[in-house]
Amino acid sequence: MSKVIVETSARHVHLSAEHLEILFGKGAELTVKKMLSQPGQFACEERVTVEGPKNAIKNVSILGPVRKATQVELSLTDARTIGLSAPIRESGDIAGTLGCKLIGPCGEVEIAEGVIAAKRHIHLTPADAKEFGVEDKEIVSVKIDGERGLTFGDVVVRVNENFAAAMHIDTDESNAAAAFGEVWGEIIK
Repeated sequence: MSKVIVETSARHVHLSAEHLEILFGKGAELTVKKMLSQPGQFACEERVTVEGPKNAIKNVSILGPVRKATQVELSLTDARTIGLSAPIRESGDIAGTLGCKLIGPCGEVEIAEGVIAAKRHIHLTPADAKEFGVEDKEIVSVKIDGERGLTFGDVVVRVNENFAAAMHIDTDESNAAAAFGEVWGEIIK
């Protein structure tokens, strides 16, 4: 049986170095609050407000390190709350998406694109992928047992030697499956 830990990825922002300086001041750097399960990734002390045409969400986490392009990852519920229709995309695939305003303590940035609902995915090392019998970009299902157990379809496998084995779902998906605490999912091909 191929089981993988299932983690809930709450709303967050990835910032470019340029936008980090506009929002937090010249020379600003991200401050590690907590290391995440993916090697080198961390939640930051810094937070921003994400504003759409209808509403804003305050105190949204920033994940580091900085990236080439700014990206806002929201649940579909969050996106509707601020008045946006976020497409479901893999992280980094932001071309043609809607933008929003980001507000920090030192400035504001209006991004032209970058708001997505992250496609559910599994991070695996090449060794993990071989053990589970899956390949990079393969689409699988993942079954979660429990009081509100369900099977998630259309889960993309992402393979990279710098990953740690974990499935990521957003808060809407986590709530639907009551996936709280330590949760494991079975990969189904």
